[in-house]
Amino acid sequence: MNTFPKTTRMRQLAVLILLAAPVTAALATDGYFSHGYGMKSKGMGGAAVALTDNAFAGANNPAIAAWAGDRMELGVDVFMPERSMERSGLGVTKSDSNTFYIPEFGYNKKVNEQLGLGITVYGNGGMNTDYPSNSIPANGCGAGAPVSNVFCGSGRLGVDLQQLIIAPTIAYKFNANHSIGMSPLLVQQIFKVDGLQAFAGMSSSPQNLTNNGYDSSNGFGMRLGYLGKVSDRVMIGASYAPRITMSKLGKYAGLFAEQGGLDIPENYAVGLSAQATPELTLALDYQHIAYSAVRSIANPSAGLGGPLGASNGPGFAWKDINVVKLGVQWALSPSVTLRGGINIGDNPIPSSAASFNTLAPGVITTHYTAGLSYALSPTTDLTASYMVAPSNSVSGPNQGGGTDTIKMNQQSLGLQFGWHW
Repeated sequence: MNTFPKTTRMRQLAVLILLAAPVTAALATDGYFSHGYGMKSKGMGGAAVALTDNAFAGANNPAIAAWAGDRMELGVDVFMPERSMERSGLGVTKSDSNTFYIPEFGYNKKVNEQLGLGITVYGNGGMNTDYPSNSIPANGCGAGAPVSNVFCGSGRLGVDLQQLIIAPTIAYKFNANHSIGMSPLLVQQIFKVDGLQAFAGMSSSPQNLTNNGYDSSNGFGMRLGYLGKVSDRVMIGASYAPRITMSKLGKYAGLFAEQGGLDIPENYAVGLSAQATPELTLALDYQHIAYSAVRSIANPSAGLGGPLGASNGPGFAWKDINVVKLGVQWALSPSVTLRGGINIGDNPIPSSAASFNTLAPGVITTHYTAGLSYALSPTTDLTASYMVAPSNSVSGPNQGGGTDTIKMNQQSLGLQFGWHW
């Protein structure tokens, strides 16, 4: 019996999309991509490419939409990173703003035995820091200099990057065991930075360098996916999203290379899930994120010769990263499912760029996760996930001849309510 009428579902769907839209993305996990999308995936180290028990196909693998059935999931993650930098002779400066609330939403509809439709709303981010204005005492940045932030600018130092991605999805089973899927990606990002006044002489457009408030840009991309059942117990999947060209952040054309360009890098993933027993499921994903192809992210922080904002201007020197996600799911009882996982990836930041990446210390390499789902009724469930990422640091030279060390640790706690009918 359907206890959740279709008209009610659709009204709630419209409301929930609006509620999920203002995503605050304060992530800095696998670079600035989240370690997982959907609380079930987050409880399993982010593994999701070959799992079908969630409505987040648009973020994980569009081909899942043909298998996931009728379901809707709304969750929020409380993300708690701690960021700091230590300068030789200065001591430790910590970033404030250490708690962020990150909503996510997924809806999936089984049209028939071959066709599935869905929509996913999620976010990425990572450059969210807020260092105090009084980190360096008077004269610390030169004779007669006032009290300053760690980059010798005035006021607080920090950045805020938020990316909202809306992914409508269509998937088709071309036979009983194999499906393909596609998700157009509608992207808006907003960005601001404060406290970089000392870099004005290095900028191609000093008036478009810092303290200009939020600017926004838009882009359109695509994610493609495949999912196959190779035996009664084993599924394999793959997902690919080419680079998304974003419109320019004009207010920061004097900071980002290519006159304010900040594209979303190409990324792909392959995965496998295996049902070891009727109660026990194992999942393994491999993901690659091509940060090095986006100049504003990957250009060296020094040495190219161009000013900030130029096509060959300095960037954050991020490298491509590879990520391995391993998860386990155990159906303890008809009402309770337990999850655990580990997510291990590369650190994108080299030591030569440690100082500039005080703004965006995305140095985390390892995440440990746990989660559970509890069936509230035959058609509803509550899912929780927890992640802890131990502290990691990178040290390198600063312009004053000393050493800067950037450091981060993280934890998050998420809760999701789900319907399936």
